[in-house]
Amino acid sequence: MSKEIISTTNAPQAIGTYSQAVKVDNTVYISGQIPLVPETMEVVEGDFAENARQVFKNLAAITEAAGGTINDIVKINIFLTDLSNFATVNEVMAEFMSQPYPARAALQISALPKGVEIEADAVMAL
Repeated sequence: MSKEIISTTNAPQAIGTYSQAVKVDNTVYISGQIPLVPETMEVVEGDFAENARQVFKNLAAITEAAGGTINDIVKINIFLTDLSNFATVNEVMAEFMSQPYPARAALQISALPKGVEIEADAVMAL
C-alpha cells in the first residue's frame, strides 16, 4: 500500500487537522470542501448557486492535483443546511460533471463550518 498526501494551492488550504486529500494506491479520499476562495480563504460572495459552484471548483482543483479530473469521482457526499437547495445542487453538479454521475448522498444537517450552506467530500478512483 502506498499513501500520498495531495495538496494544491488551487483549493483552500486545510484549516484543521486534516489534508486536502489522501491517495492510497489508485483511490483518492477528498476532504470536505466548503465554498472558500483559495486565494483569500474567505467564503465566496453570492447566492447559494455561487457557493455550490465554488465547492465544485475546489473539488475539481484537488482532483487535478491528484492526477485526474472531477469526472473520476466515484462517490460524493453533499451536506446541506437546507434540503430545499437540492435542485440547485443538481444543476450545478451537472455544470461540472458529466454522465455517468458518481454515487451520491445528500443530507440536511444543522450547521457547517463558517456558517456556510454546503459542503461536499468525495472519493475518486484513478
